[in-house]
Parts: sequence; C-alpha cells; structure tokens
Amino acid sequence: MAKIEAKQPVVQEIAGLLENAQSAVLVDYQGITVEADTQLRKQLREAGVTYRVYKNTLMNIAMKGTAFEAMSGDLKGPSAIAVSTGDATAPARIIATFAKTNDKVALKAGVVEGTYYDEKGINAVALIPGRSELLAKLLGSWQSPIASFARVIDQIVKAQGGEAAPAAEAPAAE
Repeated sequence: MAKIEAKQPVVQEIAGLLENAQSAVLVDYQGITVEADTQLRKQLREAGVTYRVYKNTLMNIAMKGTAFEAMSGDLKGPSAIAVSTGDATAPARIIATFAKTNDKVALKAGVVEGTYYDEKGINAVALIPGRSELLAKLLGSWQSPIASFARVIDQIVKAQGGEAAPAAEAPAAE
C-alpha cells in the first residue's frame, strides 16, 4: 500500500495538468539529446505549453474517466506529454516542427478539444496554424475587399478630373 500512496501525488499532478487542458499530445522522445530536449522544452514553454515526462502507468491512471482516456492505448515505450490550456494546436504544431529537424522526436497521439487523434491525425492537426495566425488571415481577408473598393473609387474620382478624397478625420472630442 505504501507504494500506491507514494505515487498518488504524481497521479493528482497529472490529473490537475489535464483538468483544464484544451489539448494534450503524447510524444516519443527516445534517443533525444539533452541539448535537443532543452531546445524543445524552451519552445514549448514560450508557447505556454507544459511538457512533462511521467511513467506510463501513472499517466494511464490519471487519464481514466477524462477526455484524454482515449490516449491510454498509445502509452507504450518512452512517453512524454505536452499539454496546452490556451492554443489547442500549439503542442502538436511545435513538436511536429521540431521533429522535422530531430528524428528522435515523434508525435504518438493526442486529444485536441475533446477529439482523439492517432499518430496520422495528430500530425494533420499540427498543420493547422495557431489562433493568432488564423485571426490575422481572417482580418486580412476582410480588409482586402474594403481596401480594393477604396482604390477603385479613388481611381474613378481621379479619372473624372477630381482630386482624391482626403482620409476621413475623426470627430473632435468635446
């Protein structure tokens, strides 16, 4: 009984890590150098992703009854877990990018916003841009037609011999 009680805080730590998580991915890191591991951890930390190595049996116990339980079957061999409470695709995206230059790191599986993805699926999720990049693209697509319309109107005014309208000024505050 003493061994189980000694491991309970670690299981609770893992469960707490997963409690408010948007996503979690399992990582195979066998053979990675300390230098490469340090680089990976730094990139993940800068993106607000928590990266930890736990025993598979403890992760399995902590995942029971959660949305992350589907990953239990992928807990074979050395496994690390990367968890994000913010950007749901960040762990998969950062690790997949890192794996392009370091063949010792690979994504095993993941759960993103409650949906389980196997190795192939989580690598596809890794291709999805981050939230800020998606918002920038959306705003750019909204702004483009407006700017084009303004240029067309400006060209029409110039073609008719008039002057281009000055930029509108904000009304003065009273």
